[in-house]
Amino acid sequence: MIKVLQGVRVIEQGTFITGPAAGMLLADLGADVIKVEAPNGGDPFRAFKGGLYSPHFQTYNRNKRSLTIDAKNPEDRKVFDKLIAGADVYIQNFRPGVAEKLGAGEARLREINPRLVYCAISGFGSTGPQADSPAYDTVAQAAAGFLHLLVNPDNPRVVGPAIADSLTGFYAAYGIMGALVERGRTGVGRKVEVSMLEAMSHFNLDSFTHYLQADELMGPYSRPRVSQSYVLECGDGKWIALHMSSPEKFWQGLANAIENPQLLQDPQFSSRDQRIANQEILIKVLGEHFKRRPRAQWCELLKAQDVPHSPMYDAAEVLADPQVQHLQLLTEAQHPVMGSFRTIRSPVSFDGERAMEVTAPPTLGEHNEEIRKELGNA
Repeated sequence: MIKVLQGVRVIEQGTFITGPAAGMLLADLGADVIKVEAPNGGDPFRAFKGGLYSPHFQTYNRNKRSLTIDAKNPEDRKVFDKLIAGADVYIQNFRPGVAEKLGAGEARLREINPRLVYCAISGFGSTGPQADSPAYDTVAQAAAGFLHLLVNPDNPRVVGPAIADSLTGFYAAYGIMGALVERGRTGVGRKVEVSMLEAMSHFNLDSFTHYLQADELMGPYSRPRVSQSYVLECGDGKWIALHMSSPEKFWQGLANAIENPQLLQDPQFSSRDQRIANQEILIKVLGEHFKRRPRAQWCELLKAQDVPHSPMYDAAEVLADPQVQHLQLLTEAQHPVMGSFRTIRSPVSFDGERAMEVTAPPTLGEHNEEIRKELGNA
């Protein structure tokens, strides 16, 4: 890892995704992230696939150390307070009010450490009629109007990864780093708050802007239609994606690749506006062409014509792609107990140096002795 945050200590008391994702992003930049967990089972995400080291847990907890703390134990509370006294950041993603019950509310921790940047992540915010409601990824996507843009009306079902969870973690890390920069000037910490509802609403900014500025309600096909995006099945059953946008050179290149140079002379497809209006017809026309050749051949033909495209890969195919291998996106570490840990490195490079170094996610309480020793055997 490129340790631009070396020397920053983060105490993360997070579970599932939002809090751990924020902690991981800071850890990827070199912060010392200590994950505080309950002794009996720790982060519930640990056990999603049996045992206490599930793929779900591994996804968001690399580059961290694990310390078990029993919030009801007075001696453990002293250890926690020592951690806070020397920390720069504290992260929690409990429901509003839970942190206070655990002795980890902002007011108490700020008495211990006025410089602390305190980050509270919630589902719907700390106040208001929905503040106490449970929130998970799909709930937040739906509440922010984002799920409306993903669900196929002809086959309505939830699709895709935990976008709201992950993005809320990104926004939390973004807020934390802003507060750290300010603290460098003022010497005083801030309380950083972000909810899944707010994060997903901001991420859905394009939809809101169209509504607020043009009185236009966007649907699942609004952006793909305007951007002229396609997914097409090839002759070997594999799929390819095109994002044609508006430059005519891309469209002429596509017409040449499918050996139909007269395509753009058809009044239905002769201009950008006509291609947008008649996208359903164009999908059928292109679909017939693409079923005539296997995907690899289409990639060669489209590349020769400089048409924006990509194979529609699954995860295994991504890792085999020559460009991905060139960029060294896959990195690996060895855990002394759990063995090989492979993951996708941080995408951010500094001065041309890639973040190839990674440490495997910790087992529960793996660093208890190490961290307690650092605190003076507390």
